Amino acid sequence: MIVFSGMTMAEIFDLFLPTRQSAFVQRRRALLILSRVRLVAATFAVLTPLWIPIDLLIFETTLGMYLAALRVLACIAFTLLALSYRGSDSGNVARWGLVWLLVIPTVFFLISHPLLAQFAINDPAQQVIAAGYAFLPFVMVAGLAVFPITALEGAMLAIPLLVGYFLTGLLGYQLLPFASHLGAQWLLLLLATVATLSGMSQLHFMSQLVDQSSHDGLTRAYNRRVGEEMLIQQFVTAARSKTPLALAFVDLDNFKSINDRYGHEEGDNSLRGASAALRRVLRRGDILIRWGGEEFIAVMPNTDPAGAQIAVERLRAAGLGVRPDGKPLTASIGIAERLTDGVEAWNTLVERADQRMYKAKQNGKDRVIGCGDLLIASSDQAATV
Repeated sequence: MIVFSGMTMAEIFDLFLPTRQSAFVQRRRALLILSRVRLVAATFAVLTPLWIPIDLLIFETTLGMYLAALRVLACIAFTLLALSYRGSDSGNVARWGLVWLLVIPTVFFLISHPLLAQFAINDPAQQVIAAGYAFLPFVMVAGLAVFPITALEGAMLAIPLLVGYFLTGLLGYQLLPFASHLGAQWLLLLLATVATLSGMSQLHFMSQLVDQSSHDGLTRAYNRRVGEEMLIQQFVTAARSKTPLALAFVDLDNFKSINDRYGHEEGDNSLRGASAALRRVLRRGDILIRWGGEEFIAVMPNTDPAGAQIAVERLRAAGLGVRPDGKPLTASIGIAERLTDGVEAWNTLVERADQRMYKAKQNGKDRVIGCGDLLIASSDQAATV
């Protein structure tokens, strides 16, 4: 494993694309982004109209009225955004919320900048206030640092601001001399890069915190509290889209004897090995949960009973590791699937897989019982119970 500045290459790559984070991290990130979008929007909804008296006082009446109307419209848009997206934890919704947060001031800038350029601004006080309008994109780009974003998201959000600022100078609407405008363009690019790096750092820090709080420290599988939350989400999603959802309940055989005869340290080593073996055969989108002491649940979205059976057979072929006495570590496994079993609740799906796991125990252990009570013995000869 390659480590760079305390981060593995995989962790670095995870900061470039939004789809590389786990589903749990993506939901937590979406909630955080949307809460900050609403907070920033609410703040701007209050602050934007407060500047109207200054515009009316400093600029001539016509320009001041135009800017006041523009600020009122921006205030309405910010207010609507602050009241939107409540209760959502979708990554796509969060990205759209962030897009709209930047669209509002971008449109404000693209209208106000040419508007100011049409009026003679010679008074020093007017020039100071007009310069504030000129530097609005800098405030917007700097605001990206508030959000946990990936490199791709930072680039996609910053590019419209960079292009818009460049076009105002190219079309002759700049409030600063063109040479200064080009220098400011370069500064804006640097600021966008730094803000994106800050957002990536936030994302990495958040991912580490979520990872530590959501995973079992010994096996690196999801702990039961978080695992239940993810299972519920997957069940709701599968029911809504009418897609299969398979679940394998894995219970290590004779695990208590390892602790009793060889000590808890050897028991912990066996748990680590079994968890690692399970993660190797599961897909990236599958979820491994440590349900109890030596019990694991593998949640497999968009997987029918045949697909789940293949995954379990692949696990049995690879093995779960070796017991301290040199014998293979085995498990009794029960499989359930939402559509095939016709269950209407996530806990019923778990109970169905749990019952089949116990049936595998009763039939001699080191067995798998799937949907339809298909039993596969340790010799890999199938029979119907």
